[in-house]
Amino acid sequence: MFLRLFTSLLLLTSFLGFSQPSLTIRKATAPIVLDAQILEPDWQAAEIASQFKQYFPYDSSYANAQTEIRVTYDEQFIYVAAKMYNLGPRNNYVTPSLRRDFRGEANDGVSIVFDTFQDRTNGFVFGVNPFGVQREGLISNGGGTGSSDFTLNWDNKWYSEVKIYDDHWIAEMAIPFKTLRFKENLSSWNINFYRIDSQYAERSTWSPIPRNFDIVNLAFNKELIWDKPLEKPGGNVSVIPYVAGNSQRNFEDGSATTTKLQTGGDAKIGIGPALNLDLTVNPDFSQVEVDEQVTNLDRFEIFFPERRQFFLENVDLFATFGLEGTRPFFSRRIGVARDSSTGQNIQNIIYAGGRLSGKINNNTRIGILTMQAGEDEKINLPSTNYMVATIQQKVFARSNIGMILINKQAFQDSIGGEFTNNPMNYSRAAGLDFNLASKDNRWTGKAFYHHSFDEGKKDSAFAYGGFINYSTLKWNVNVLTRVVGANYNPEVGFVRRQDIQQLASTTWYNFYPAHGKIQSHGPGVDFDIVSNETYGLLDWDYNFLYRMRFKSTALWSLRLREEYTYLFDPFDPSGTEGPQLAANTSYRNYVFVGSYTSDARKRFFFNIGTRAGGYFNGNRANFTGIITYRYQPWGSASLNFSYDGIRLPEPYNSSDLLLIGPRIDFTFSRKVFWTTFVQYNSQINNLNINSRFQWRFRPVSDLFIVYTDNYFAESFENGNVFYIGQPKSRALVIKLTYWLNL
Repeated sequence: MFLRLFTSLLLLTSFLGFSQPSLTIRKATAPIVLDAQILEPDWQAAEIASQFKQYFPYDSSYANAQTEIRVTYDEQFIYVAAKMYNLGPRNNYVTPSLRRDFRGEANDGVSIVFDTFQDRTNGFVFGVNPFGVQREGLISNGGGTGSSDFTLNWDNKWYSEVKIYDDHWIAEMAIPFKTLRFKENLSSWNINFYRIDSQYAERSTWSPIPRNFDIVNLAFNKELIWDKPLEKPGGNVSVIPYVAGNSQRNFEDGSATTTKLQTGGDAKIGIGPALNLDLTVNPDFSQVEVDEQVTNLDRFEIFFPERRQFFLENVDLFATFGLEGTRPFFSRRIGVARDSSTGQNIQNIIYAGGRLSGKINNNTRIGILTMQAGEDEKINLPSTNYMVATIQQKVFARSNIGMILINKQAFQDSIGGEFTNNPMNYSRAAGLDFNLASKDNRWTGKAFYHHSFDEGKKDSAFAYGGFINYSTLKWNVNVLTRVVGANYNPEVGFVRRQDIQQLASTTWYNFYPAHGKIQSHGPGVDFDIVSNETYGLLDWDYNFLYRMRFKSTALWSLRLREEYTYLFDPFDPSGTEGPQLAANTSYRNYVFVGSYTSDARKRFFFNIGTRAGGYFNGNRANFTGIITYRYQPWGSASLNFSYDGIRLPEPYNSSDLLLIGPRIDFTFSRKVFWTTFVQYNSQINNLNINSRFQWRFRPVSDLFIVYTDNYFAESFENGNVFYIGQPKSRALVIKLTYWLNL
């Protein structure tokens, strides 16, 4: 009876056109106890954010599973109480595991989005699921250009409690003001709440968001009105020291086992409520999860994302200048050096570093980073300083203009014994970007111009371009262009290709059936043309596309492609370092590409894809996928695989390249995790084992035990069976970190 009455009231308010325009937050008059019961008088007196609208599968009706959220605060915390209703009794919820920072469309959870400066550009996300698992993240660029604008790699300290009842579940959260960044004396923030419900495959939001945009989009947030302007939260200093023991051995060079004890740490200092100073001394990143290997059939460098915590807060201030594949700054260049004798990347010690980032007023953000990396006499590498300065100024409703300056400067401590500047060994870059985001997010885009400077090459050391994206419920149109000069070389950046001119475009049309299992489907077309003045056309492809999204969250897509490639350098497409195709030759092929992602709410789910067709002067059949079984709530077992069967005419090599990576992720509790990841890569005859144990004994304080092993993986003559050969390297790390608030 209650549910029928509740639904009737929703329909009535919908008919009357009523919409809650804002939410008022009042200071608590008594202590709030986190017990997931919402019994305190302040909760009973608080305004309620309700009438959640569907975001998926539809965005034109109220949610089936409704949610009520209340907020209050005291001197130290902002409190959130969320009550998630079900349509009847229920005790079956979905979570990937008990590990922090869960993500995906097929989980259960509730999240809060804070836009503390009301700029609709940057925000904080805090969420919890029915099992009490927390997650926190950062939103950049207004959350308007896809999942790349939302990261869960940021960690901070906050508290929550969750309980499951017969027909609902309740979550209470306490988020310290010192965890957030905000301007004092503001009388309001922007806020939104969203919920993911696995039983109905439903996603809903308090402030309605069109389903053609991302659910964390900040353009549509409502106002959170404070009963009085917020004051500065007081001193905000955190120190995170660590101690680590490391034992490792390199079997390839026959060296003995080495052990060392290492100490260092980080500090976070709030410069007012909106600016943060991060300091690090002798940082150690041994606990960071190993990169997932890929089969490398590319003629150009492969991008691996940044995972180190120090570089992640306000990462968009530094890392999003330019376009993907043409970035003037890439933080993974710091702390990694290249051994020119072997061509391999090796770890480069970082002595110390600092980073100041955040807001200086409502419309202006700044970022300043400096890191001093150590010398390495074995590869004749001097100590090097990396310095980056950025500023971003908001213009119009949600757009901004950004400027970046980068300086990589070598010192002479490994050459002449004096720690002095080496004026002839530097790399510098400067850039200007305009980032467009319309008020309704229908138009987004970017325009940029960058230039690099070094002691030699002067001409054609530039890159410029941009994109424009138009998105409505039925149409999505994107046009991109870039020009990269032959001598554009920011050594602290990531530039996949130089000396190119590119024009690309993708257009989608979407149908939304009113009934049935399909949520949306539609055709698309795209093309990508790359050329330069010397060789003319280098690469082009044009594609017919079709995709289909199901209400179960499953997704299917296909692509029919014609492609052209011109080789201006010799290249072996077999990936085996065999005979190379000659330079100044061209190849034209037809390719089929398809993928299917199953319903991730099921315990057994998978993502598979294939690419088949012509490949240079032969053929290639590719099959990739991830197969996962979730043993809820304790974790999952998955198998990541990639197979490439390449057939080329004589005298070129044909090859069968296999990459297979089983992973076991076991969570004993919300504080104790164990992950083991094995990767066999036939292309480089390597078997890698990475096993990581983590005990979070206090908030953001951890004990890590990490074991890494690499072996030669030898193949028998038939190539179908491999066995583990001699070891290459082995390491064991034990690391303890502790978060201390001063």
